[in-house]
Amino acid sequence: MLDKTCLPIGVAMAALLAPAANATIVQFQTVLGPFEVNLYDQSTPATAANFLAYVNAGAYDNAVVHRVVGGFVAQGGGYTYQGTETLASVVQNAAVVNEPRFSNVRGTIAMAKLSGNANSATNQWFINLGDNSSNLDAQNGGFTVFGQVIGNGMDVLDAINALPRFDFSSPFDTMPLRDYTAQNAANGVEITDRHLVIVTAIVVLDAAADTAAGLSPIPNTLINQVTAPPATSSGGGGGGAMGLGSLLLLGLLGALRRRRWDLA
Repeated sequence: MLDKTCLPIGVAMAALLAPAANATIVQFQTVLGPFEVNLYDQSTPATAANFLAYVNAGAYDNAVVHRVVGGFVAQGGGYTYQGTETLASVVQNAAVVNEPRFSNVRGTIAMAKLSGNANSATNQWFINLGDNSSNLDAQNGGFTVFGQVIGNGMDVLDAINALPRFDFSSPFDTMPLRDYTAQNAANGVEITDRHLVIVTAIVVLDAAADTAAGLSPIPNTLINQVTAPPATSSGGGGGGAMGLGSLLLLGLLGALRRRRWDLA
């Protein structure tokens, strides 16, 4: 459940301005170790190009994994750590057309979006920690899976999943923290980069023509059993900054209450 703002600029234009990358392996460099994701560039081209536009622009540098639902998803890409208890919203490009070809099984990466709008994915991604196919493959037109974690990468995600989570009001109501206790939260102890789960960078490791050729993603067979909701236009506005200390004391800012993501 996150807020959403959009810039009046197309993802296609952003992709043109960014360094070219076709079928791609990217590495998430996190404070708990790196993990690699192989994108399905040729099968979900619009979504992969959208994600790579943010990657190549450095938009995900110091991104915070702000939401973990145990055994369900780990979600990020919406906020970056700016230091001194401050998170900034990642500025969003225009929404991308939904491409629900593959199933939301464990280890896949997909895009979050607005409730009731199948074509509203922008910057926020999530990684499926379990088999969520029965829930997410048909919900809201299906959530677009556009890659999968490879190698031993899920060890890092499982470590993130095992961290204690804290409720600082939506969208930070299931925020994973390191070296932080319930007593710390009750006492309003300052949250810093020592505690947050931070993706310091996402970098392209391999932009070869078809790195996904050897993968066998599971098709989404549930999407054909439902009718996707019609697309609606998204509102505009820029990203802002917020203090985690303010969130602890005041709860969710009014601007974050107006819009919510659909990922239940």
